[in-house]
Amino acid sequence: MAVIDIAGFVTDLKSHAIDHGFHVHDERHFVETYSLRQLWEVDLHPEEACSGPIDLHVSLEIDPRTLLSFEDVVLAMDDPDDEPRGDFMFPLVFTWTFPPLTSPPDLLILATEVAGLGGVELPLEVSAIDSFQKVTDAPERSLSVVGKFPITLASVYQGSNESMCAVLDRCRLVSLELLERVPSWIDDAL
Repeated sequence: MAVIDIAGFVTDLKSHAIDHGFHVHDERHFVETYSLRQLWEVDLHPEEACSGPIDLHVSLEIDPRTLLSFEDVVLAMDDPDDEPRGDFMFPLVFTWTFPPLTSPPDLLILATEVAGLGGVELPLEVSAIDSFQKVTDAPERSLSVVGKFPITLASVYQGSNESMCAVLDRCRLVSLELLERVPSWIDDAL
């Protein structure tokens, strides 16, 4: 029997995201049969972006060794109401993606501005990739903004999701700001 319910946590995360103004569109769960590593993915976007052009991809990677070590600590506790000791965490990764950009922004300026939006609750990084269909074609730039938030297994075990409110509020703020800017980056594509 598992000590913590990861599937329940992901379900609560989706419900919590809906409460913070997001639409959930898809969920995937992968299990690697050899190592039993798991990956949960949820696709969502802010309510204002139903017609595009911004998507938010949330992923949670489960390392079975960390999960088993945490379970050992919980099972060895004298009082089940105590907080488990140890620094057991899983990364919750938020990735914003966009269609190909015809007028991409300056990455340094964008990185500085979104870092301020993410704040200390959600540190953000910006990256871009230039692709060439043919050697003679102009580059096609794709942009992504990524934020990583550590989920402590103790908070999942105790059913505490208070820290998720601040993170989801930041995600919504970042999403709405990016949604406002994207049309100028893809002006020829629309």
